[in-house]
Order: sequence, then structure tokens, then C-alpha cells
Amino acid sequence: MTPTPQSRLGATPSRTRLMGTPVATVMFGSLIGALLPIVAQSPTLPPFGLLFLLAWRLLHPTLWPLWIGVPLGAFDDLATGAPLGSAVFLWTAVMIAIEMIDRRIFWRDYWNDWLIALVAVAFCLLGGALFARIAGSHAPFWLLLPQILWSALAYPLMVRLTATVDRWRIMA
Repeated sequence: MTPTPQSRLGATPSRTRLMGTPVATVMFGSLIGALLPIVAQSPTLPPFGLLFLLAWRLLHPTLWPLWIGVPLGAFDDLATGAPLGSAVFLWTAVMIAIEMIDRRIFWRDYWNDWLIALVAVAFCLLGGALFARIAGSHAPFWLLLPQILWSALAYPLMVRLTATVDRWRIMA
């Protein structure tokens, strides 16, 4: 006897799928730089974990609480080898800043989101370099300009990828 196929129409996806998929994509994005066998003299890859965090936050403002920057930032610090606490502070500050912007601007378009993401990435990268300098690094700040540029160019792709994953996430 064959089981009868069940309709997915009207069914809701599991809570793990709804809440775990965004967290998993941000964590995977943080691991990309560590997993790819790329050796460079200066940072060139965009911070994919941060870009995924920004894409999810700007696409779904009510998806996460403000404190989500703490555990995801701690994971990013551990995955990337940054001074522990730098991404925790910077990602939480970015989440608070985006929340303040959301309270002031009621209607945002794509260009506003792109500008917010670009400023947030530049703030996090420069802040991370400042934390590294406090920890003993002597790298000049201008080395981050290609990484900021690549992040600005990669953000639309990350939003598209996040929207695709989001469609899968909410399917039953």
C-alpha cells in the first residue's frame, strides 16, 4: 500500500528551518574565507558573513533581535582569527544603527539598502583593523580599500542569493 501524497499547500515550514537557515547562512559566510585556499598579501575577499547578516537584516527587519550580532560576531571572530570581541562589538553596533535608521526612514529602496550596507561594511572593516592594530598589527588602513570595493560590488549578489535561500526557507 502506497502512502498518499500530502499537499504542501497551507502547510507551514518547521521552526528550525525558519530560524536556523538565516543563522546557518551567516555562519557559512563567515567560514568561506577560512575554507577557500586563497593566499593573499592583503585582504581582498569581502566579509561574506557580514554581507549575509546585512542582507538578511535589510530584507527582513523583524527576523532577528538586536543582540544577534553577539553570537554571530563571536563565531565570525573565531572563524576568521580576528581579535575576539571585535566582530561582536562591531556587528552589534551595526545592528543597532540599522534599527535606528529603520525608525527614522519609513520607506527604503534598493539604493538606500546598498548605501547602508556599504557604510556598515566600511565601518566593520575599519573597526576590525583598529582592533587588530590595538592587538599589535601594523598594517596600513588603505589596504582595506580593495576589500571595501569588492564588498560593495558583491552586496547585490549576496542579496540575490539571500532572497533565493529565503524563498526556499519559507516553502513548506
